[in-house]
Formats: sequence, structure tokens, C-alpha cells
Amino acid sequence: MAGRVCSELALDLPDEDLGEYLYDCIDLYRMGSKPRCEEVEYLGMVQEAIDRIERGE
Repeated sequence: MAGRVCSELALDLPDEDLGEYLYDCIDLYRMGSKPRCEEVEYLGMVQEAIDRIERGE
């Protein structure tokens, strides 16, 4: 299940190195490293994937 969610996210964000743990994507993210609109979208997509995994979707 988590693998499927991560695979879907990787398809949506093909240029990003998501790593093994999605929490790291948020914890290690440096604010301001992307344009603001991209930053909001990226962080939102990663958080949504984490939430889906936690809900067991």
C-alpha cells in the first residue's frame, strides 16, 4: 500500500528525489528552495501521500 502511494507520488513529481521515507521529504526540506507556488504544491502533495499511507488507502 505505501509502495503504491509512493509510486503514484513519484509519477506526479518525476524530477524530485523522494527518497525512501516521505517524512524526510518534509523534515529535510529547506523553505525557499523552490518558487513559492511550486513549494506549496510540492509540500502539499507529499503531505497528502503521507496522510493516505497513515489512513491505509
